[in-house]
Parts: sequence; structure tokens; C-alpha cells
Amino acid sequence: MPLNRNTFFTLGLESMVPAEINGRENGVKNDPVWDADYEPCPEAEGISEADRGSVLRFEDWAQTDIFTDTRRLLHIYVPQDVTNNASIMFFNDGTYYLSRKGPVRATHVLDRLINNGEIRPTIAVFINPGVPVSPVRVKPIESYGDIEAQRSLEYDQLTADYGDFLFHEVLPFVESETGIKISPDPNRRTVCGISSGGIAAFTAAWQHPDQSTRVLSHCGSFTNIWGGHNYPAMLRSQPRRAIRVFLTSNENDADTPFGNWALANQTMANALDYAGYDYHFEFGHGGHSLNHGGSIFADSLRWLWR
Repeated sequence: MPLNRNTFFTLGLESMVPAEINGRENGVKNDPVWDADYEPCPEAEGISEADRGSVLRFEDWAQTDIFTDTRRLLHIYVPQDVTNNASIMFFNDGTYYLSRKGPVRATHVLDRLINNGEIRPTIAVFINPGVPVSPVRVKPIESYGDIEAQRSLEYDQLTADYGDFLFHEVLPFVESETGIKISPDPNRRTVCGISSGGIAAFTAAWQHPDQSTRVLSHCGSFTNIWGGHNYPAMLRSQPRRAIRVFLTSNENDADTPFGNWALANQTMANALDYAGYDYHFEFGHGGHSLNHGGSIFADSLRWLWR
């Protein structure tokens, strides 16, 4: 049964988490040994300059009425020979996925899969969280600074706001800058992210299945930052949405006052299975990082877009 408002407040569920509680602090502790076996997937090897798509860079992008008083870095990848009715993929915390020396190297993978004819030409948007112009007054935990709090407000909340931002503000900007029309088919629109960016990817599709039905979540924060731990119960008790989900987590994933990421992702996978969703779950031995996800990134796209 749902909690009534009085019970919610009596239990202190509206309260910000203290910076330290029960001798524990928030934070991610990764040991490089956990991820030592993971290398970028073979498709992440760069191809010749002549066969690469182009990348447009936009500094201090601020064309949003949803997350006002923020500026952010945004990149748009445009593959060769792309035409109207193109597919699109959004990457939250975009620079992590864009880096050509990082664990994913997403444009290299897209170049290779597109050139091999394995996937349709796909425009990719690598978008970072907003950097707030003014102090952020609402925070889930006292230890967050303004930048961490803004990222959490955008990514961790379960509202329609972030999806509205992607599909109604960012997507039209992409079309105007590239001159390419994006397919209206939600099955050809994918949202990807790690940690809080992972739950943001899921929420965008959950709230907007008419806009996007493909989700790639790496070590998603399905924990109690802004109520994300409720998703398994929601999946089990609400009508199934037309969403295809690829989840990853690891034995050494994050463990904080907000919850245990490994357990939370296993619980999400169980709920997706129970509710009859089209999903795939990869559980590795790494930490709270992109190393595991990067090692299977090409196969993740093949599965999502099969």
C-alpha cells in the first residue's frame, strides 16, 4: 500500500541525508584491480580518419527552459552518409563516453558498426550535467556541492523533466545544427548513462515511452537518492511499458548511505524479469566504473538494436 503523507514525514523520508551517518560517508571507492581484466571492446579501435564521423562541440550550452540558470558542455557526433530519418542516441555524462582514450570510446564503436553495416547511421549526443549559475538549495545529502547537487536534480529524480529536456529541447537543437531530421520512431531512440546517468536513462524512457524505448544503464543508481529504489516495485505493480533495457552492475559496485548498487541492479533485473520486460543484465566483477560496460559496449548496442 502507498504511504500517506503523514507517515512519509513521520518516518523522516523527506529529510536530507547527513554528511556522515552511522560512521559512513557518501562516496565511491574503486580499486583498479577490480577492473584490471576489462579492456575496451575490439570495435573501439579507431578507424581511418577518412571513415570517421564528425563531432561538433558546444561550450556553455544553455538553451533550456527546464533547467534554467545552467550551462553545460554538449557534443554531437554525425556519422558519414547520414540522411533524414536518422536514429539517435543520448549519452548522459557525455564526456566519459566520448573520450577516445576512455573505456568506451563510443564514436569509434559507432563508426565501426555503421561502416560494417551492422547498425543504422546514428547521431549521438554527448551531454554533460548542467553547471549551475546560482547555488543549488535542494540537495539529497549535505556533502554535495552545487555541481553534484545539480547533476542529482537532473538525473536522480523520477519526474518527466529530464526526458522533456532531451526530447523537447536537446533533440530540436540537434536537428537545427545538423540539418538532419531524427526518426520519430521511439524504437530508434536510445538513452545511455552510468550511475545517476543510468537511472536518468531509464526514467527518460519510463516517462516517455512514446519518445524513446531503448535504455543502456551502466551501474545505474536505482537506490534511494531521490526515490529510485521504488522502481522495482513500480515495475512489478504497473502496466508494462514498451521498453527494452540493458543493465550492468558489478560485485564491487558502490555501497553508500543511499544503498547498495549491486543489490539494487539485481533487484531491478528481477523485477524486469517478473514483469515480462525485454531486458538483459550483465553482472561483472569490477567496480563502479565504465570499464565493464565499455568492454561489452558494441555487443550492448547489437542487443538493444537487434
